[in-house]
Amino acid sequence: MLDVILVIIGYLIGSISSAIVVCRAMNLGDPRQGGSGNPGATNVLRLAGKVPAGITLLGDWLKGTLPVLLAWLATEDPVVASAAGLAAFFGHLFPVYFRFQGGKGVATGLGVILAWSPLALLATVVTWLAVAGAFRYSSLAAVVAFAMAPIYMLWLSASPVLTAATAILTAAIVWRHRENIVRLAAGEESRIGSSGS
Repeated sequence: MLDVILVIIGYLIGSISSAIVVCRAMNLGDPRQGGSGNPGATNVLRLAGKVPAGITLLGDWLKGTLPVLLAWLATEDPVVASAAGLAAFFGHLFPVYFRFQGGKGVATGLGVILAWSPLALLATVVTWLAVAGAFRYSSLAAVVAFAMAPIYMLWLSASPVLTAATAILTAAIVWRHRENIVRLAAGEESRIGSSGS
């Protein structure tokens, strides 16, 4: 029963949309109505600047990390920690509080990976920074970094359970970025710092 409660808590925490909460609190409008329409830190950066985007990023990150830490503390079971992390992640993608219309999951996914394996998180973030720095595409950086994340998880945690859970994150993030991938292929994707979608 405790396992189920931890998963439900993870989903409910993950369903809190940091972008929408931050933008409403700062009277910035609804991020779903501007820019790319995605309620995430990158779109908030486009629409409102660095401070709101930074707060959004921190909120999205923490809502991925905290449910997993709670699961570790309560059970020390990697299966429960994986389930709680996935619940938080999918809560971000499909938030119950916002008609199941959520973000793409990058920051929340990174927060989950942090609580699963800090070293795997470090490797994933370094990959994101390298790709983003070289090409200036947030979406490309996310897809490449998360494509590598299961490999990093297997290498650095040696946990098949956590590796499988990371692979699920990867598949979902690639799927959520499918329109970005099409735009990248067509040369139409907006670069970091631009005002496009």
